[in-house]
Amino acid sequence: MHTPQHFIDITKQKVEQVLNAHYPDHINFGEGSYSIDAGSSRLMIIVRPFTDSDTCIECMATLVSGAQINEELLRFLMRKNAELHFGAFSLLFDDTICFAHSIAGINADENEIITSIQSVAVIADHYDDEIISIAGGKRCSDE
Repeated sequence: MHTPQHFIDITKQKVEQVLNAHYPDHINFGEGSYSIDAGSSRLMIIVRPFTDSDTCIECMATLVSGAQINEELLRFLMRKNAELHFGAFSLLFDDTICFAHSIAGINADENEIITSIQSVAVIADHYDDEIISIAGGKRCSDE
């Protein structure tokens, strides 16, 4: 599948309008990648190709690095993935713990984009301390 560049550009414009209006201190890395600080985490907002007729807006927060990845922690994260309304915890290649949520982008409105960003920020801000109490490590905002 190939997402037309026009759709990606439209989605980037929507995201930039929301960030400019509600998160004026955001960082624009270009090519549809943005960063904001929210609570104790840093969020990345990334516009990605998706299908022939849609894009994807991914909101991802890095929560904890240096945690001891053990069975207790993995069970905790998997159970939380089943309990939470949307989004999921994940591990990066270096075992950094993240939380991400994605929405379809081409028809996303301001409310949907803000809700996605705020939800990821609230979940990240809440669970980073719980994860550290289970498995150690440090919040990514403390690095």
